[in-house]
Amino acid sequence: MIGVVNKRDGQMCNCLFVTVILFFPRKQTPSPSLGKDRADTVIIGGGCVGVSLAYHLAKAGLKDVVLLEKSELTAGSTWHAAGLTTYFHPGINLKKIHSYSIKLYEKLEEETGQAVGFHQPGSIRIASTPTRVDEFKYQMTRAGWHPTEQYLITPEKVQELFPLLNMDTVLAGLYNPGDGHIDPYSLTMALAAGARKYGAQLNYPIQVTNLNSRSDGTWEVETPLGIIQAKRIVNTAGFWARDIGKMIGLQHPLIPVHHQYVVTSTIPEVKALKTELPVIRDLEGSYYLRQERDGLLFGPYESEEKMKLQDSWVTNGVPPGFGKELFESDLDRIMEHIEAAMEMVPVLKKADIVNTIAGPITYSPDILPMVGPHQGVRNYWVAIGFGYGIIHAGGIGKYLSDWILEGEPPFDLIELDPNRYGKWTTTEYTAAKARESYGFNNIVGYPKEERFAGRPTERTSGLYHLLKSKCSMGFHAGWEQPHWFYKPGDETGYKPSFRRTNWFDPVGREYKQVMEKVGVIDLSPFGKFKVKGTDSVKLLDHLFANVVPKVGSTNISHMLTPRGKVYAELTVSQLYPREFMLVTGSGSELHDLRWIEDKVMRGGYKVEIENMTDEMGVLGVAGPYARQVLQKLTNEDLSDGSFKFLQSRHLKLSDITVTAIRISYTGELGWELYHRKEDSVALYSAIMEAGQKEGIDNFGTYALNALRLEKGFRAWGAEMNCDTNPLEAGLEYFVKINKPADFTGKQALKQIKENGLKRRLVYLILETDNVDPEGNESVWHNGKVIGNTTSGSFSYSVQQSLAFAYVPTELSKVGQKLEVELLGKNYPATVIQEPLVLTEPTRMRLQRKGESPKI
Repeated sequence: MIGVVNKRDGQMCNCLFVTVILFFPRKQTPSPSLGKDRADTVIIGGGCVGVSLAYHLAKAGLKDVVLLEKSELTAGSTWHAAGLTTYFHPGINLKKIHSYSIKLYEKLEEETGQAVGFHQPGSIRIASTPTRVDEFKYQMTRAGWHPTEQYLITPEKVQELFPLLNMDTVLAGLYNPGDGHIDPYSLTMALAAGARKYGAQLNYPIQVTNLNSRSDGTWEVETPLGIIQAKRIVNTAGFWARDIGKMIGLQHPLIPVHHQYVVTSTIPEVKALKTELPVIRDLEGSYYLRQERDGLLFGPYESEEKMKLQDSWVTNGVPPGFGKELFESDLDRIMEHIEAAMEMVPVLKKADIVNTIAGPITYSPDILPMVGPHQGVRNYWVAIGFGYGIIHAGGIGKYLSDWILEGEPPFDLIELDPNRYGKWTTTEYTAAKARESYGFNNIVGYPKEERFAGRPTERTSGLYHLLKSKCSMGFHAGWEQPHWFYKPGDETGYKPSFRRTNWFDPVGREYKQVMEKVGVIDLSPFGKFKVKGTDSVKLLDHLFANVVPKVGSTNISHMLTPRGKVYAELTVSQLYPREFMLVTGSGSELHDLRWIEDKVMRGGYKVEIENMTDEMGVLGVAGPYARQVLQKLTNEDLSDGSFKFLQSRHLKLSDITVTAIRISYTGELGWELYHRKEDSVALYSAIMEAGQKEGIDNFGTYALNALRLEKGFRAWGAEMNCDTNPLEAGLEYFVKINKPADFTGKQALKQIKENGLKRRLVYLILETDNVDPEGNESVWHNGKVIGNTTSGSFSYSVQQSLAFAYVPTELSKVGQKLEVELLGKNYPATVIQEPLVLTEPTRMRLQRKGESPKI
C-alpha cells in the first residue's frame, strides 16, 4: 500500500490537523455583514443541517430568516463527510426523515440550478451469520408498512449487484434501491442557493459571541458586527453546539469522535464495470464501502476500546480557528477493518490508499441527534448531535420548519427530543455512551435492547441498591428499573433474542403473582410534577381533553396538539384545592413539562410548577391481596366503600407519609404510593414484611406490559402519539369534547369526528410459535400490507400472542381475519373484542350486579 498523501499541517490541542486539498477545491465568497438587526429566526451554524433549515423556512414563506456561520458554509463536519444516503433506519420514525431527504436531493439540482453530485446505485447490508439473517427479517416487517422499497435478497442476487464480492460467508442481503451517496459540499451549496432564492440571509464569517434572553421570550444575538434581536434561535452549530449552549447555561451532552475513511486509487476491476456498484455495509466487518470514481472508499467503525474521542474539546472548547481542518490519520487503529474489507472485496488487496480522511463528527450518548425546542429556555431550538448529518439534513430541515411554523411536530419523533436528556447526563456518561454507540454502530439490533456503558447514572431510585442483584434492570431516562426478577434455577442476565428468551417463563411467574396474590413494582422513574396556583384549574382545563378531577380524585387525561393529535397522556390528581399532581411516563418527563410550561407562558396563567421527579419515589402494589397487605400498615380505611377506584389520599403507612392513588396499570386491585425518595427502602421493607402471609413478591415492567395489554390499556408512544388522534386510538372515554373549556385540539377533534375515521386501533390474538409481536410489525390482508402493530406481548392467561394494531376501518370489525409478519413469516391473527381480561373494578361492578365477569 502507498502511504497517505495528506501532509501534516500543525499541532494544536494535542491533536494533529491536516489539510486535504482534494476534498475542498472550491472557494466561497464571504459576506461578513449582518444586513439587519432584527430577525424572526436566527440559525447558528452553516453546515448542511442549518442551511437546510434556512432553505425550508424561507421556502415556506417565513420572512427574516438569518443564518450566521463563524467560518464558511460546510465548515466543521459537513465538508469532509462520506456523504452516504440511505432509506434504511432500524427505528421507525427516522425512516420518514431519510425518505424525505432522498426525495429532496433528487430534485434539488433542478430547483436551484446547482449540481449536487447525487449517485443512487442502491445499497446492500450483508448478513454473514444466521442471527443477522433474523435481524434482516425483523427489519423487513418493520419496513413493510412504510412506502420505501426494501428487499431481503439471496446471495445470488447480492453477487449479481456487487460482482466483486467474496461470497464465501454471505447468507443474505438487505437491499434498498435508491440509496447511494451525495457530495456534501455541493448539497449544502444547492440548499444555500435555494435559501437565498426564497429570501433567507446567509451571513459569514460572523461568530456568535453571546446570547441574551429577554423577558418577552425574544433573544439578543451578539456578534462582532452588532446585535440581532430574534424571535427564536436555532442551534445548528455541529461540534460547536456545546459552546453555544454554554452561553445560556446549558450543557448539551455532545462529544466529537474521530471518524476515518480511506480512498483508493483507480482499481482496474472497478473501472471495467458498466454500472456503479451499490454501497455495501459489511456488518460483521463493521464498515461501509462505496465506489469513488474508479476506485473505492470505505470507512470503518472501530470498537469502543479502539475508537477515539476528542474529549479535550468538551472541557476546553473547540480550538479557535478550527474549521476545515482534519486530524492526523491512524491506520493502525482501523487495520482489522481494512483487513476485513480486503477479505470481503478482494480487489482491495492490490489497491493503493491515496487518501485517508480523519475528521470530527459529533455524537450524542445514543447516537441520535437532538432536534426541537429545549425545555427550560424559551424559544431556543436545537438541531445538533448528528452522527449522520447528510442523510438527516433534508428531512430534519423540513421537520423543524413545519414545527416552527405550525406550532406542533408534523409527526412523532420523540426519540430525537433534546429533552430526553437531563441533569443526570454528565460529561462522563456522555463519553462512555458515545464510545459504546460508535463501537456498536453495526451490532445486531435486538428487540428490547439494553446497552450498559455509563450505567448506573446518578439517577437511581431509592431501591436500586436493594434490588440490583435480584433482577435484570432496564434503562429508562437515566433510571434503572427492574424488567424481571430472578429465582433459583433461572438463567439470569441479559440474553437478547428475536425469539422467546430467558425472561419468558419468569415473566409468566410474575404475571401469575399479580393475578393470584400480590406484587410490588418500583415505579420511581415516572415523571412527577406539582401544579398549583390561582389559575391551575383554568390551565388544566385548557391543557387536557378530559375534565379536571375534583379534590381527592384522579383521572387519565390527554394533552392534544392543535391538529388533534395525542401529545401526551398523564395521570392528574387534585390533592388540595387548586393543587395538582401530574404523573407521566419516564421518557416523557421533560417532553411534557416543556409543553406545559409553554402553555403557561403563552396564556399568562398564574401557576407554580415544580418538577418532583427526582425527589419522589413511587411503589406500585397490585393484586387481589393488595388491600389486605396495605391495611395492616395504616389505620385509614382502605375498603372499596371508603377508598374508591381513582381516588387519591394522603395517609401514613408504617408511619411513612405517602400520597396514595387507587390506580394500577396492571388493571388489578392496586395503589400507587408516592413518597419521599429517602423513604423508599423503609416503605418497601414494611410492605414486603406485611405481605409475607399473602405470599407477596416483586414484579417488573415486562410483566406489567403483559398485564396492561390483556386489559386493553393503551400506552403513550405506542398506541397513541403525535401521529394518532384519540378517536382512532379508542380513547373517547377520556375525551370530553363537549366540555365548556376550549381545550387545545378541540376544534380539530370535532372536524376529525365529522369527517369520519379512516383507520382504527384493533385488538388482535395471534397464532404464533416461539416468537411474539412487540410493535411496528406489518399487518397483512389478502397479500397486501394494510397496517401495523403498535405493541404486543404473550398473553399468559390464554397462552397466545396479543397485539394492538392500526388497520383500515373496514377491516376493524371483531372476527376479521388478518396476518401479522414476524421474522419473515405471516402468522394468522383475528380481531377480538377488547379487553381480553376485564379490569378489577369492572369485575367488581359486574359481581355487584349479579353478573359473571370474565377474567
